[in-house]
Amino acid sequence: MGAKKSGPPQVASISSFALLLLGLPFLAGCELKAEPNHSADKPAASPKVEVYTVVSEEVPLISEQPGRTSAFNVAEVRPQVNGIVLKRKFEEGTTVKEGDELYEIDSAVYQANFDKVTANLNNLEKTMERAQELQATRAMSVQEYEDALYGWHRAKADVELARLDLVYCKVKAPLTGRIGFSNITVGALVTNGQPQPLAVIEQIDPIYVDLNPSIPQLLCSTSNKNESNHEENLPFWQNAEVKLVLEDGSQYEHTGVVKVLDNHVNEDTGTITLRAEFPNPDGTLLPGMFVRALVREGVCKEGHLIPQQALCRDMKGRPYVWVIDEANKAEMRFVVAEKAIGTSWLIDQGLDAGERIVVEGLQYVSSGTEVTPSESKNFASAAKVE
Repeated sequence: MGAKKSGPPQVASISSFALLLLGLPFLAGCELKAEPNHSADKPAASPKVEVYTVVSEEVPLISEQPGRTSAFNVAEVRPQVNGIVLKRKFEEGTTVKEGDELYEIDSAVYQANFDKVTANLNNLEKTMERAQELQATRAMSVQEYEDALYGWHRAKADVELARLDLVYCKVKAPLTGRIGFSNITVGALVTNGQPQPLAVIEQIDPIYVDLNPSIPQLLCSTSNKNESNHEENLPFWQNAEVKLVLEDGSQYEHTGVVKVLDNHVNEDTGTITLRAEFPNPDGTLLPGMFVRALVREGVCKEGHLIPQQALCRDMKGRPYVWVIDEANKAEMRFVVAEKAIGTSWLIDQGLDAGERIVVEGLQYVSSGTEVTPSESKNFASAAKVE
């Protein structure tokens, strides 16, 4: 049997393995070379932005005002005699014409009174004939003749009053319009001068829309009118065209005209009332409706409209835009923008036609930044105002 080998051979193998491990870093350092990083030497790509080229054109000055509709004419139907209502001769909520009979009041008492005063007048007419004959022969004094004449005239007046009472027993519509609910029923007692009307008739074609601009808005609109070089030397509101937007967002099909400017300012709200008149043939507008009115105040002959997205504000709230010059470098430009028209801002000062402003990619722009501009298609018609 042979003896087992031990000791020295194992030590030799372990030493060789340790030397191999110690030499790896040296070999790696000799044979592996780091690749040079050339990315830091490459210039940063210019950020891409979308721009809008400012145009100069005639821009209508449109002011949006809240308003309420009101009837063109309102008539409260009231009784002019006392009596019991016998009939109601109209359908509630329908259109009635001027002169249509609405109610019939019991006329028995008034008919009897009419018959009585008519008989008295007939008797006095005969008396007057005899008085004239006697006066001709001087068989009657002047005083007696004048008393007879006075009685005759008074009897004629009594007959006329009795006739009117009979006429007023038939209550008629004072104007053409839409009648509301009846406030009384058949069999009710009505009296002359009662506070409650029998019904209310409202004429709603045409119809009024009352607007309430503030005094600063009124003054600003007047200055816009003066700056727009109108040929007519009239107040901006006179005959100004008005369009309506209803509560559901739809636009009313007919155009109205401002007719009246109130002659005093509301001390509580600091507003003044403008009244516009609209045709309402279909009865779409009813009194008391809330609407938004678009008032055409004038025309800016050389207006500059920019998309609302292009306008920025600094920490002090001052408006500015980013203008791209011929070298495609960005420049901050403060502007005067006091009026919004639709989805655009009307620039009063600070921009000229042909200049390019940034509308998309504002987050990549700072003063002096060189950009790669492209014309924005989304805002190509920003200056178009309906």
